[in-house]
Amino acid sequence: MIDRRHLFDRRHFLSHSVNGLGGVALASLLGREGLLADDLKRESAPGKYPIRPDVDPARPYAPRRPHHPAKAKKVLMIFCSGAISQVDTWDYKPELIKRHGQPMPGGDKLITFQGAQGNLMKSPWDFKPRGQSGKMVTDLIPQLGELADEMCFLHGMTGKTNTHGPGENFMCTGFTLDGFPSAGAWTTYALGSEAEDLPAYVAIPDVRGTPQSSVNCWGPGFLPAAFQGTSFNAAKPVQNIAIPKGLNGATDAATRAFLQRQNHRHLQNHPGDSQLAARIASYELAARMQLSIPELSDLSREPDSVLKAYGATDTGNKILDLRAAYGRNCILARRLIERGVRFVQLFNGAYQTGGEGVSNWDGHKKIKEQYDVHGPVLDQPTAALLKDLKTRGLLKDTLVVFCSEFGRMPTFQKGASGRDHNPKGFTAWMAGAGVKAPFTYGATDDFSYQAVEGVTTVYDFYATILHLLGLDHERLSFYHNGIERRLTDVHGKVIREILA
Repeated sequence: MIDRRHLFDRRHFLSHSVNGLGGVALASLLGREGLLADDLKRESAPGKYPIRPDVDPARPYAPRRPHHPAKAKKVLMIFCSGAISQVDTWDYKPELIKRHGQPMPGGDKLITFQGAQGNLMKSPWDFKPRGQSGKMVTDLIPQLGELADEMCFLHGMTGKTNTHGPGENFMCTGFTLDGFPSAGAWTTYALGSEAEDLPAYVAIPDVRGTPQSSVNCWGPGFLPAAFQGTSFNAAKPVQNIAIPKGLNGATDAATRAFLQRQNHRHLQNHPGDSQLAARIASYELAARMQLSIPELSDLSREPDSVLKAYGATDTGNKILDLRAAYGRNCILARRLIERGVRFVQLFNGAYQTGGEGVSNWDGHKKIKEQYDVHGPVLDQPTAALLKDLKTRGLLKDTLVVFCSEFGRMPTFQKGASGRDHNPKGFTAWMAGAGVKAPFTYGATDDFSYQAVEGVTTVYDFYATILHLLGLDHERLSFYHNGIERRLTDVHGKVIREILA
């Protein structure tokens, strides 16, 4: 039989009381630091606790403070759909040139996305030293090559899939599956926007169509719908914003003012209704866009010298027409950045229409013939955009990012004259706010097949972008279905070697 008489003994009672008070104090301290068991379940990273932005549904795009001082305030992402070949653009390999036409060592039984591989093939375009740095870039993109001194190259990029749809998902969202928020959605969720009368996040699809993953590339996933990118381009501006026929400007303005009063009165009668507040905010932004979008989209206001620099007025054949359309999209991107839009995603290339390699960089069969179209379309307008941003002082607080879903093989496919998919090693670059330039980080092997130095994952890529925006990628999170979700999942490290 257990003797419980000591429980009523004064000495034992006081002793246990002291221990109990210590436990209460410890629990208070642990709770204050977020170290209790319930909080540990929601850790975003070991020793890191989530920072979830306080988003007012009535003002979802209101500017929010970063976690630490930021080098960049805005991001311009240039995305080449279809997997642009690093072998034929940025990644110079003398050994590949030397062994042109020979089997790749260790690759005799290599099977990639579309099948067996043939021999090593040097680029059909010559590499030449560019800029003061002498960076080797091919004649496929000579005007971009001349801006190599502005760029910070990441030659050790790696992916997780060799399939276009999942690859675009992975590069845009950090996950290969559908349903996850895009990088632009995470950015605007964290920071809001400086633009009062424009969306916080704009995606500019190629005139040829959307990428294979379509709206997944700029979708909000499980974040609030307000953070989805608004999709439009220079050829197809935002639809249905013109004043209806028979209604003059004064009447339209009076009607909007009346609706605004009614909406806010209704909101006052239903405090705490976040969905109602969000819908009102959406309609009010749409009303402001009736005035801002027509002016933004009117490229005739640009000087002739600017239009000419971007190739936006040259037409007459397939290449010139496509270049002019993409050039106008590049001008639109600059104007959005200029007006304070937080994240702009500019696409070069679209989902396959008209056959393999026709609408994007997916050069499996006849890479020389296909890239002789895509190179000139990309080169001049993108170079003009980068120079224009610098001239206007916008690179001081804008991070420009150039990427694709993966790279391509240093071999030609067996029986073809094109390159298969390759996620084992490819190139991205950054320019502008917060990165060293000219600078090269990472490297592939002697043939540009596999990353071997400074191996960089998409998680590292986005950890660095968020860091430059003043955000801790391990703490920026959203609690969804019992999981503390991050853009970088449970991975990623900031590439500090490239930070200026």
